[in-house]
Amino acid sequence: MNSSSAPVVVHPPGSDGGRRVQVDGQVLGVAYGVADLVEFLRRAGLEDAEGAVAADEGFIEWRGEGPGEWIA
Repeated sequence: MNSSSAPVVVHPPGSDGGRRVQVDGQVLGVAYGVADLVEFLRRAGLEDAEGAVAADEGFIEWRGEGPGEWIA
């Protein structure tokens, strides 16, 4: 999968454990857990952000590590 096939990209954990989050190429911030990711997506206008993250059907491109990894 590449960034053009998923509107949300979660980058690998940085040295502080945070992961940069992009939506359609725009950086929304650094998430330190799934709750942060859900909040970023909610603020970006996704009505069921929690459901989208839970379902993860190609909507999110997890770079480096999957959704369970938040420590560098």
